[in-house]
Amino acid sequence: MTQGPIDFIYDILSPFAHVALTRLDELPADRPIRPVPVLLGGILSHWGQRGPAEISAKRLHTYRLSVFLGRARGLDMRFPPRHPFNPLPALRLLAGSDADLATVRRAFDFVFRDGRAPDTEAELAAFAEAIGVPVELAGDDRAKATLRANTDRAIEHGVFGVPSFVVHEPGGCEVFWGVDAFDMLLARLDDPQLFEREPFRHLEDVEIGIARK
Repeated sequence: MTQGPIDFIYDILSPFAHVALTRLDELPADRPIRPVPVLLGGILSHWGQRGPAEISAKRLHTYRLSVFLGRARGLDMRFPPRHPFNPLPALRLLAGSDADLATVRRAFDFVFRDGRAPDTEAELAAFAEAIGVPVELAGDDRAKATLRANTDRAIEHGVFGVPSFVVHEPGGCEVFWGVDAFDMLLARLDDPQLFEREPFRHLEDVEIGIARK
């Protein structure tokens, strides 16, 4: 059976995506990895959610956890002075240039290794130089359309947060959210029928007992 690609869905706002990048070499060599920049704000709005950094009681915990997980993976992480910041122009640079994984890694290093937020004219120019992309691309109509299309497609696939891994197969696709789901992703790739057996099989049949409005 032909093995489909795996989409690495990211927004440069996500420190957990920065950590997840360190594990990509654990994925099967025969599965192409496609880095896909999306606007997390658009995804959160679609599903009626708030980002972890937008919840006051969760914000510091989120930062501590991402740095802790990063250190475990050998990353020396430093947060930018503002977070969350407006990632839109920087994401357009990545989307418009069809950035490969090496470029994406440089982008995350700029934000979470060097601790810089590409949300001012000067810092966006520095970001563009760091990843090797013309800064003018941030205003390009094709770049804007590509980022919108990426975000819409991710929502269609069921993506609700970043980082997410979308595994494409002949029967459809499956979403794995978060760096903490990476081991489950590896197990599923190793055993395609994993979720068709107990104790996973019955989970799709669990009913909603109460819904908050």
